[in-house]
Amino acid sequence: MRTRHALVLALSASAVAVPALHAPAAASPSPVPPVLTWQPCAKPGGPAGQECAELPVPLDYRDPDGPRLTLAVSRLRSERPSARRGTLIVIPGGPGASGVQRLTLKGNALRAALDGAYDIVSMDPRGVGGSTTASCGLDEDDRHLVNLKSWPGPGGDITENVARARRTAAACDRNGGAVLRSFTTLNEARDIDRFRQALGEQRLSAWGISYGTYVAAVYAQKYPRHTDRWVLDSSNDPDPERVARGWLANWAQAADDRFPDFAAWAADPARESEGLRLSEGAEDVRPLFLDLAARLDRAPKETTTAGVPLTGNRLRQAMQNALSSDTAFPSLARLVKQALDPEATPVLPPDVAGPLPDEDAAVAIAVVCNDVRWPRKPVSAYERAVAADRARHPLTAGMPQSIWGCVFWNAPAEQPARITDEGPSNILMIQNRRDPATPHFAGLKMRRALGDRARFVTVESGGHGAYLGTGNACGDRTVTDFLTTGHRPHHDTTCPA
Repeated sequence: MRTRHALVLALSASAVAVPALHAPAAASPSPVPPVLTWQPCAKPGGPAGQECAELPVPLDYRDPDGPRLTLAVSRLRSERPSARRGTLIVIPGGPGASGVQRLTLKGNALRAALDGAYDIVSMDPRGVGGSTTASCGLDEDDRHLVNLKSWPGPGGDITENVARARRTAAACDRNGGAVLRSFTTLNEARDIDRFRQALGEQRLSAWGISYGTYVAAVYAQKYPRHTDRWVLDSSNDPDPERVARGWLANWAQAADDRFPDFAAWAADPARESEGLRLSEGAEDVRPLFLDLAARLDRAPKETTTAGVPLTGNRLRQAMQNALSSDTAFPSLARLVKQALDPEATPVLPPDVAGPLPDEDAAVAIAVVCNDVRWPRKPVSAYERAVAADRARHPLTAGMPQSIWGCVFWNAPAEQPARITDEGPSNILMIQNRRDPATPHFAGLKMRRALGDRARFVTVESGGHGAYLGTGNACGDRTVTDFLTTGHRPHHDTTCPA
C-alpha cells in the first residue's frame, strides 16, 4: 500500500460528467484505437524529451461509446531507434501512485540501463494525478495517513476505527459516484490495453512495481498474447479472496523482519558523530522504540506542526514509512531522538505531518475496496484479531488486523481475477528479502500462482522496490539482461547483498 511520498502528483485533474452509478464489467474496448497528441512535458531534473498526452477511456467498458474518462500518459522515445525492440510500460504502485511522475523520476536510470531498447511509457491510473479524479469528501482528520491506515487507539481500542470506517464508506458512496466505482485493478488492466492500442503496439513489455505487480499480473492473465517481457518487482499474495486485506495483514510480520536493519544502523558507532545513535547495541533499539511509542500513547508530545502532536501511532506510522528505504533511517532516528529529549520539539516527517488531498485518499481507498468483498464480521471479531496481532507483533500495534472502510463498502461489481500458470513463460519476478510493504513470503505466493510462467530472483537486501532501487548490481543486471536480451535465469536464483 502507499505512503505520502507516493502521492506527489504531477498534473492537474480532468473533469468529466457522468451518469448515475452503475457497475463496470468486462467487455471488448472500441475497435477504433484512440489518437494520442503528444506534447513536450520535460521537468527540471527529469529526463530530456519527456512527452505527455491524454488518453480517453470508457467509464464503463460494457459501454465503450458511452461516457469517457481521461488518463494522463507519458513517454520517453528510444534515443537509439536502430536498437529499439518495442515499448516498455512502467506500472506504478499504490494504489494511487503516478506513472507520469515515476517516469520523470526513473526515466534517466531506465534509459541508461536499457540503452535504447525501448520507448518507455507510463500513465496515471484512474483517480491519480493528471487523470480524471473523484472525491469522497472526507474530513481533514480522516485523511491523515495515520487514520487512513486505521491504527487502533491506546491499548488496542478500535471504537474510533469503527466509526471512521463507517463514515468513510458512507462519504465515498455518497460523493464518489460512478467515477469512484470504476477505480479497480481490472479497469486499470483494460486501460493499459487501451493505451497499447493507441500506441499501435501488438505487445508490451512491462516493469510493474509494488501494487503495480498485481496490475501487471492481472493484465498478463487477461491479455497474455499482448505481453512481451514482463517484470514484477516486489509482489504480493494474489489470492482473490484476500486481495488488499491479505496485503495489510502481512505488514505485521514484514515490519518485524525489516526492523533489525534499522536497529543495526541506529546502533552503529558511526551514528555517534551524526547525533543519531539510539543505543550501544542493536538489541536495545526495538525495546527503546516500543517503550517510547507506549509513552506517547499516554502523553503525546507537541511538534512544530501546529495541532498535530506526536502520538504513539504517528511515531509507528513514521517507522513503517521509513522501513521502505535505508535512506529514510536518519529521519526516523532523528524523530526518536527529538521525542526522547524533554527540551526538543519534534519535527514530523512530511508524510505523517498533514492530511492527504481528498482525491488521493479517495483513490487509495476505492481501489482496495472495489476489488474484492471484505467480510462483515462482528466488531468483536476485529477486537480479538487486533489484540492477538498486538501481542505477536507489537511494532505494528494491531493495525494490520484493524477494521477498514471496505468492511462497510457496497459489494464490488466484479469478481477479482485469479492468477494462474496458464500463459506464456515470459515473467521475471524480483523481490528484496526484507521488504516491509510487500514481504518476500507474500511474493513467493505470487510465484507459486504463476508456476512455470515465472522465474524468481531474491535480493538479499532490505527495503521496498528492488530493480534500480537498492543498488544491488546482481539484481539490476538480471532484470536489465532479461529486458534487453531476453535471457532469464533457468531457475529461481538469489543475489547476495
